[in-house]
Amino acid sequence: MFFFGPVGPTELVLIVLIVVIIFGARRLPELGKSLGEGIKNFKKSITSKDKESEPQDESEPPSKEQ
Repeated sequence: MFFFGPVGPTELVLIVLIVVIIFGARRLPELGKSLGEGIKNFKKSITSKDKESEPQDESEPPSKEQ
């Protein structure tokens, strides 16, 4: 029963214990929140770049700045 490829339940428990020991139980919610915000901002920046790369309406010529 492999949920995460070759990583089994024993390895997952070991990883969680190491993370709790390194960061402490009090900081884990902060880390989760900041990680979630980082992922949210990353997705937002990717989707905004996709919208920018779409072809623009050609009825208006691009302005030339000097």
